[in-house]
This record gives sequence, C-alpha cells and structure tokens, in this order.
Amino acid sequence: MNILEKRKRFDRRSRRVRLRIVGLSSRPRLSVFRSNAHIYAQIIDDVGGKTLASASSCDPALKERIKNGGNIEAAKIIGETIAERAKLIPIELVVFDRGGRLYHGRVKALADAARAAGLKF
Repeated sequence: MNILEKRKRFDRRSRRVRLRIVGLSSRPRLSVFRSNAHIYAQIIDDVGGKTLASASSCDPALKERIKNGGNIEAAKIIGETIAERAKLIPIELVVFDRGGRLYHGRVKALADAARAAGLKF
C-alpha cells in the first residue's frame, strides 16, 4: 500500500468519525491525537469552543512517570490522568473521538485506562 492510499484512508476515517461526533457541554468530546513520539488527549466542549481538560506525554508534571511518550505505557498514564482531571471539573460522560486512527494499540490503551479511572463513553 503506498503512502497516498494510506493518507486517503485516514482522511476518509477522520471525516466519517467527525461527522458523527459532537461534544456538548453535557457530554464533551474526548479527543485523542498521537504522533510517533507523543500522545495527547483533550476534553473539548464544541458548542462553547473550549478545552476543558488536557493531558499529554509532553506535560512537565508527567515527565518523571513517562520515559517514552510513544508507547502503550505512556498512553495508559495519559488515559488515567485525563480521567482524573475530568473528575475535577466534574465530568463523567464523554464522547470518544479517536481522530481517524484505528481503535487499536495506543488509542485503545488510552481509552481503556480512562474507562478504568472512571470516565464513561
């Protein structure tokens, strides 16, 4: 599979996912972005256009717990952290936005850790 076909598939998944998912103030969107080196999670209220909580493997508060930001262990820590920060707001229900990525690997690990820490989606 060449790189253009991969990008087209990713763009198609992204559009399909984003058409169905909208973050409301009662049920905001948990958006996940991953790069090769890091993983990021945000809880977003799309109606108000605000980020309510965020966590990433670049976060200085988490640097001592995360040795490498591009692995499943880092994704689990970020999932737990975003769930803890959501509880402070208080938010329990979210809509999961995988950002066009397949629900596998680091994205799945983050989601499972967030669920285990108390977020419902």
